[in-house]
Parts: sequence; structure tokens; C-alpha cells
Amino acid sequence: MLRFFMRFDLTDLRLFLNIHEAGTITDGAQRSHMTLASASERVKGMEEAVGVLLLVRGRRGVQLTPAGRTLLHHARAVLRQVDHMRGELDLYGQGLKGHVRLLCNTAALSEYLPGILSGFLARHPQISIDLEERMSYDIVDAIRSGIADIGIVADSVALDGLETHMFRRDPLALIVARNHELAPCHSISLAEVAHHDFIGLTEGSALQEHITHHARRAGKRLSYRVRLRSLDAVCQMVGQNIGIAVVPKATAVRCARTARVKRIVLSDAWACRDLVLCVRSSTELPIYVRQMMACILENAVPPLKLER
Repeated sequence: MLRFFMRFDLTDLRLFLNIHEAGTITDGAQRSHMTLASASERVKGMEEAVGVLLLVRGRRGVQLTPAGRTLLHHARAVLRQVDHMRGELDLYGQGLKGHVRLLCNTAALSEYLPGILSGFLARHPQISIDLEERMSYDIVDAIRSGIADIGIVADSVALDGLETHMFRRDPLALIVARNHELAPCHSISLAEVAHHDFIGLTEGSALQEHITHHARRAGKRLSYRVRLRSLDAVCQMVGQNIGIAVVPKATAVRCARTARVKRIVLSDAWACRDLVLCVRSSTELPIYVRQMMACILENAVPPLKLER
């Protein structure tokens, strides 16, 4: 196995990973900051060194061969170890910077992480973050495959094989205007209000996809009068009695006074959820990633401590 990897350098391995994630050699070359000709030549050289095809080329992109999947697995392991090494060495020099890839759902991004991460970044000017909102099931796939370092997801997804830590209670709630006909209600299901006009987030929002999925499972299709980019804007529109909305309870509580909305408990089981921090294994993470993980868990409810 060692002789196998001695034929490839780190540039080859990172290029191969980029091609797989991008789906084409052209896009993989762009991610690797090299020309298409150079990338193609490197892939050809890898295939000649192994003696088998690593990629199947097609009009719509590339697919991994069995040998390619084996290479991908080991490439991720090698590059993860290199990142770990660089993270440890960052503590002894000023030239390198730590970079953390953090994926989270809508509630974590809008309600909890901005304050936590701003404090962390202020204390660690050498560290940067790639923060992206995704669906919880996409996040756990990215963590398992090594594409991301830390994920914050709803506990409704399968977390088998991952190291997990409780972060926050995050139930969803229905909000209506204070003078809406539903305002007197204390608890209600999504199916019971599906005939009302809704205010939602724009297409692609992780929370919006979550709500749509469960409405569809209940045999309902929600009608949206308008879709907005932020939860605060959604609350403001609901307060004007334009429609109703499903938002995280934390958002509903925070915006209740300013947006003049009434919060109603959603009785659906899927609306009662927790946010969980997940990683492949904290012992395998670079030290700067472990530092950020510890910072997030120190702000969990209740606070959790991670050995540094």
C-alpha cells in the first residue's frame, strides 16, 4: 500500500478528490487551480501508475471505477491526516491558518452560531470558517465522507457511526398574527392548518425543505403567498397577517414582541427535535477544529465540555 501511494503526490490526491466532488474533470481542475490539460494529464498518469482506469468519462461527467473508489477512500484519509498535521503545526508558526468546514441547519445558522462563532473568531484570528446551511441528512453524509469537519443537525436523521454531542433543544412552532383566527389555539398539527396561506423561506432552505417533506408525508401541500430569505422577515410578514409560518421556537420567542406574532405549539412528533453536533471522531480532528468544537459545546444547553 505504501508503494501504491508513493506514485502519487498530494496534488494528485487533492485533484482526484476535487474531481469526484465536482463531478467533472473540468470543474475539478478549476477547484484545484490548474488547467484542464494539466488535470487530465495528472489523471492519466495516475491511471498508468495503477494500471487500471480510475474514472469512467461520460457526457455528463465522470464516475468512479472500483479502483477509483478505493483511491478516493485512501486519498481522503491521507489528506485528512495532512490537514491534522498542519493544524498542529499552526500553533508554532504564523504563516499557516487553520480552516474549519462547518455545516449546519437553518435554526443553528440563524439563531445560535453567529454569536458563538464571532466570539471564537475574535479570540483566534488565525482561524477561518467555511459555514454553509444544508439539510441534516446532507450534512451527516458530508461528515461521514470527510467533506466537512463539524456538523450541527436535527436528531431526526440517522447518526450511526458518528461521534455526537447534544447542542440545543430546537422544537418548531407555528406563528400567527395576534388577531389571526388561530391565535386562541394552544396546540395544533400542521395538517390542521395546511389550508391556510403560508409565509416561507426561499427554495433551497434546509428548514423549508424539512417542512415541505413532512407536509407531503401527511398528504398535504402548503400554499405560500411569499418566500423570504430570513426568518426575521418571515416573522414580520406573519405579524402583518399576510399568512402563517413554521419557524424554530427560539425565533418565535425572540420575534414575538417586535413582529407581534403569537406562538402556537406544533403537536406533530417531527416538530419536537434536538440539535446535535456531530463529527467523525474528535480525536482525528486538527487541534483548531477541536478548539472550535469545544467552544460550541461550551455554549450548549446544558453546557458540555470537550477535552482539548
